[in-house]
Amino acid sequence: MWSIAPEKPGTGSPMDARTESSSVADIAYERLRADILGGALPPGMRLKLEGLRGRYDVSINTLRETLSRLAADGLVEAEGQRGFTVMPASLADLVDITQTRRLLECHAARLSVERADLEWESRLVAAYHKLSRAEELVVQDPERHADLLETYNREFHIALISGCNSRWLLHFHRMMYDQSLRYRMLAFRVKDFPRDQSRREHKQILDAALARDVQTLLAVLGTHITKGAEMYAEHEATVRGRTKSRRKGR
Repeated sequence: MWSIAPEKPGTGSPMDARTESSSVADIAYERLRADILGGALPPGMRLKLEGLRGRYDVSINTLRETLSRLAADGLVEAEGQRGFTVMPASLADLVDITQTRRLLECHAARLSVERADLEWESRLVAAYHKLSRAEELVVQDPERHADLLETYNREFHIALISGCNSRWLLHFHRMMYDQSLRYRMLAFRVKDFPRDQSRREHKQILDAALARDVQTLLAVLGTHITKGAEMYAEHEATVRGRTKSRRKGR
């Protein structure tokens, strides 16, 4: 768990104070975002400012700013005068997210291959090397290296599409990646991650991209992205089954 020093008035110039305030807000944003994506703040949870102020050690104004940013990202729902809530989760929402991410990422990957140069190829190979090493480490100690794996998994997918030369594709892909990650983390709470399958798919994606084999690349990448939705569907079915069992036991 990260720790943040309490906000305090700046002792330097007004510019220093604004910079310090901006830094605190950015840290609060990253912490809240990580907790939403990781499931520590679950879907549908009411985000009460007083409780969050104690948890994240920031001011109410900073929290409002941070939650507004997260609402723009689609991770928090603003409820007018009633405050903020973590965006609810549903299978229908995930299907929409998955289809949108697949559309964006496959299109961006195709453009990246078509426009491929040595810089793009180098970024992709370097990202894959870090990801493959993280996958090996996770096998040895899942708890210790899970965050590292997710960091390098994100880097690999971003490197794959980094040659598309479209800031809007990259921007909207980031949003969809985060949304799909939130559902994937929820699924992991009840089902083990299919690591061997993902390792194979990552290698296939790399090989197809380097070989400029667009057809194979898009087929494997599409399957890879869709897998997250399938995992959450199993998670939701498990939750519904537990709920029915509890109702029958009453």
